[in-house]
Amino acid sequence: MAEDAVAGDDARAWDERLGWAFGLVADDPAERAGALARLVKARQEVHGAFDRYNAVWRLTLPLGTDERYRHPEVLRAYQLIREARRHSLPDGLWSRFEVGDLGAWPGLPYALLFLEWEARFPEEWTRHAKAWGTKEVLLRDLSRARLDGPSRAKLTDLVEIVVNRPYRCKDREYVRIARAVDSADLRARLDRAAASDDPWACRHAGYVRMLLDRPELPNSRRVWQSWVDADPFPAQTRTRFMESSWTRTSTVFSPRAIMSK
Repeated sequence: MAEDAVAGDDARAWDERLGWAFGLVADDPAERAGALARLVKARQEVHGAFDRYNAVWRLTLPLGTDERYRHPEVLRAYQLIREARRHSLPDGLWSRFEVGDLGAWPGLPYALLFLEWEARFPEEWTRHAKAWGTKEVLLRDLSRARLDGPSRAKLTDLVEIVVNRPYRCKDREYVRIARAVDSADLRARLDRAAASDDPWACRHAGYVRMLLDRPELPNSRRVWQSWVDADPFPAQTRTRFMESSWTRTSTVFSPRAIMSK
C-alpha cells in the first residue's frame, strides 16, 4: 500500500525496529532461537492488528463505504497494522515502492538479511516467514540496483550457497544476481561447484557459469532443458542425484522442470 512508506525512515530507524533480526542468521543456535522468538511475537502482533481492524470494519458495516474508510476507528486500526508490520519480516520489507534504486534504500541490509536467512537456514525461514514472492521481487530488484562492494560480496556468497544446495522455489532468479555481480571470484566459485562430487551442484553451477559466458541467452525453461539434454547424467551420477537431499524436499522437481519454478 502506498501509505506504508515512511518519510525520513533512515538506517537508524530500521535498526531500532529490526536490528534483532540479524540473530536469525547467527551461528549460535541460542541466539537464533532468541531472534525466532522475537519474530514469532512480532508476527503475532501483525495478526492481532488485522483482527482488530476486521472487528472495527464489521462494527462500521451500517455506514457507507466512503464513510467507513474515513471513520476514526478504522483509520486508527489501519495505523496499528502499518506500525506492527514495520516491526516484522517479511512485512517490513514491503514499504519500498518509492525507492528508485535499492542500493540507496536504508532497508537494504534487511533485504539481504532476509535472503541470507532463506539461503542458510531454509527450514526455519519456511516455517516462520515463507514468502516466495518477496524473495523473487527482492532478487529481481537487487539485480538492477547499484550496489556497493559489501552488498555485492554478500550476493556473491548467496549465489555460491544456492548453487550448492537442493533447489528451492525461485532460486532460478539467482541467475540475475550472478549476472549482476559477475566477477572472477564468482566464476571461480562456480567452477569449483561444477567440479564437485555433488550432482546437483555440478548441474546447477555449470548452468549458471554457462549463462555468464552467454549473456545473450535468457534464463528460460527452454535453455535449461537444452542444457540438461546436452549433457545427460551418466548412470552412476543419476543414481547419486536421485539419492541426494534434493529428492527429499517437500516438493520434488525433475531436472527438466525445475527451472520453471
